[in-house]
Amino acid sequence: MGAQLRELRRRVRSVESIKKITRAQELIATSRIAKAQQYAEAARPYSRTLVAALEAAAERARLDHPLIESEGQPRRSAVLIVTSDGGFAGAYSANVIRQSEALAGLLNEHGQETIPYVVGRKGVAWFRFRGRELGGEYTGFTGKPTYADARRIADDLLAAINTPTDEGGVDEIHIVSTHFRNMVSQEVRARRLFPIMVEEVPAEIHAAETATQRAGNGAGGDNGRSREGAVPLYDFEPSADEVLDALLPQYAGNLIYTALLDAAASEWAARRRAMKNATDNAGELQESITRQANSARQAEITQEISEIVGGADALAAAGSE
Repeated sequence: MGAQLRELRRRVRSVESIKKITRAQELIATSRIAKAQQYAEAARPYSRTLVAALEAAAERARLDHPLIESEGQPRRSAVLIVTSDGGFAGAYSANVIRQSEALAGLLNEHGQETIPYVVGRKGVAWFRFRGRELGGEYTGFTGKPTYADARRIADDLLAAINTPTDEGGVDEIHIVSTHFRNMVSQEVRARRLFPIMVEEVPAEIHAAETATQRAGNGAGGDNGRSREGAVPLYDFEPSADEVLDALLPQYAGNLIYTALLDAAASEWAARRRAMKNATDNAGELQESITRQANSARQAEITQEISEIVGGADALAAAGSE
C-alpha cells in the first residue's frame, strides 16, 4: 500500500509541474495576442490605400501584365502555406495543411501542378517527412513577422510567376493561411493572390464618375479632396504602366505581410486556447489523482488501526488465559 501511495503522490507532483508550464504558456500567449492584433490593425490603413492606388493604376494601364488576369489555361501554381514555428497550438498547423491539401487536390483536378512554398517549421517538417519538393521554405518568424520577411517571400513568388511556365515558372499564386476573427474564432482561408482580376470600366462611365466627383468636390468646398466613398483622382508620372510595375511588388509584399500578421495573431490565439484547455485538464487530473491518493492513505490508516486493534485483542486474550 505504501508503494502505491508514493506513486500517486509522485504523479500529483508531475501533473502540478505540467500545469505550471501550461499556465505560463497561456499567459505568454495572452500577452502576445494583443501585440499581434495591434500590428495587424496598424497595417490595414496602408493596405487600403495601396489597393486603391493599384486599382486606379490598373484601370489605366495595359492589361497584358503577367500579374493581372490573363487568358489561357494555367498549368502550374505556387501555393504559399502559412503554418507555425512552434508547437503547443493545438490543430493550428494541421488545419492549414489540411486546407492546402484540399486546394492542391482541386487544382490537380483542373490539370494544374502545385508547388508548395511553406512558412513555419511545422509545415516544413510535414512536407519533408513525406518527401515533397518545396519551392521555398521560411522559418523563424511566424510569431512576430516583419515586412522584410514578407518581402523576401513575395520576391520569390514574383520571380516564379514572372518566369515562363516552360522554364519552371508558375501561372498562379495562391495562399493558405489562418484569418483572425476574434479571440475564440480563427478561420483557415485559401485564396488566389495573382493574377489579380481587373474589371475594365467603359470610358463613358469613367468620365461620368469623374465629372460627378469633381462636381461634388467643388460643391463641398473641401479643397479638392474627395468625399467619403468617392473614387480618388490620380495623375501618373511617368505613366500608369510604370507606376503599376512599381506598385505590384509592393502590393504583393503587403498582401503577404498582412496575411502573416493575421496568421501570427491566430497562432497565439490557438496556443492560448490549447494551453488553457491543457491547464484545465491538468487541474482535473490532479484532483482525480489526489482523491485516489487520499483514498489510498485512508485505506492504509484503516489497515494500520485494524492491525493495532487486532494485536491488542490478541494480547488481551493471551493475558486472560
